[in-house]
Amino acid sequence: MQADLAQVLDVAAMRAAEAVLIAGGTPAQALMEVAGRALGEWARRLGAGRSVTVLCGPGNNGGDGYVAARHLMEHGVPVTVIAAREPTTHEAMTARSLYKGEVQSPGALPHGGVMLDCLFGSGLSRPLPDDLFALLIGLAQQHTLHIAADLPSGIEAGSGAVLNPGLPAFDVTVALGAWKHAHFAMPAAPLMGALRLVDIGVNAVPGAARVLTKPCILPPAPDAHKYRRGLLAVIAGAMPGAALLSAEAAQRSGAGYVKLLAAARPEGVPPSLVCDDADLAALSDPRIAAILVGPGLGRSGEAAARFDAALAANRPVVIDADALTLLRPDSPGKAPRVLTPHEGEMAALEAAFALSATGTRRARALALARAAQAVVLLKGPDSLIAAPGGDVIVSPRASPWLSVAGSGDVLAGIIASRLAVHGNAFQAAQEGLWLHGEAARQCGPAFTAGDLAASTGHALRAAQP
Repeated sequence: MQADLAQVLDVAAMRAAEAVLIAGGTPAQALMEVAGRALGEWARRLGAGRSVTVLCGPGNNGGDGYVAARHLMEHGVPVTVIAAREPTTHEAMTARSLYKGEVQSPGALPHGGVMLDCLFGSGLSRPLPDDLFALLIGLAQQHTLHIAADLPSGIEAGSGAVLNPGLPAFDVTVALGAWKHAHFAMPAAPLMGALRLVDIGVNAVPGAARVLTKPCILPPAPDAHKYRRGLLAVIAGAMPGAALLSAEAAQRSGAGYVKLLAAARPEGVPPSLVCDDADLAALSDPRIAAILVGPGLGRSGEAAARFDAALAANRPVVIDADALTLLRPDSPGKAPRVLTPHEGEMAALEAAFALSATGTRRARALALARAAQAVVLLKGPDSLIAAPGGDVIVSPRASPWLSVAGSGDVLAGIIASRLAVHGNAFQAAQEGLWLHGEAARQCGPAFTAGDLAASTGHALRAAQP
């Protein structure tokens, strides 16, 4: 097996992966050398000649710090090492013995350019003791640049929980061997700064979650026509403006034909968008490749009827917004589905499917995906995707400017468009989430949902091979 730099591991899986490397003939000390020297190199480059203070804990994260300090000394960088606790593992003891510089006591609070936090890594499950928390805060105040080894100390790796409220923010977090869930989960993620990954040779772990990456979206075939590229039906409801936003984004996301199904033609329908209804008789068109239902649908009896008709058509479907409150275990249809709840809609779905609503966001999304037999894109500042078979995709932080009314309608339209192109729900959710984030990046700050929809075509261009 080869190293997989997109996988996201929990603590147990990371330890097991390291054990495989060690059993295969790579000494644990050699792994520490690779990780520590990479940390030292990041500190050297980012510090640009400034002095570095390395805060070392008792475990192997501290051992990485001693190796980093040795690397910095070898390159002529002024370095100070503070041993917050004496080493307790064989590898950390060896790393300290190989470092020939002075090691200061925890009472030291030197000034410096760079603080390298090697106090505790991904194994921490309880808050830092008061003395170590105070030491970390004090050192952060005395340094201008903060770098964390693997994870900032005081973060729980699996959930992203901040174990010590008031932790300092870091400029860079250098993940060691593999990404951890906390790198992408709230509330920890904003404390991480820029994320970097050191490859220590960890093999791919079957079933591991993965980071959302840029898709490769091919142009239509040379002989393509509008139906072959995908006909998407967008069902409008009581508030057709939301469906119009979705349709506009869908038109720019690859589908060859987007049709708005509205009981009455709403104002502002562009000439490029076909508007039809006939009591949803258009859903009987066998050329329809996918359906989007939910944006602006409403929750009336009429909305419920339109929702049931959408599912009864038995086409691949994206279920968003109001439609999520109407979904039940006995809802009709067996075609592939993508559910796109935010936190409030997620709670309603969990109640409808009699789920416990406990655990991490990814655990909850997986539980819903299995219960509903649907791909679930749980939206938020730490969006993630879960599939019924257990696959999980976590998303890097996207622009906070996406927190604008209508942003979710745009996302639903993009996903539905991609679903109409190829019919793969899990792939469509990934492509849609990436394109949504890229469209926001290209918009810059303070955009409207209309701006975001208009930028979708630029995002699609960025995903071309």
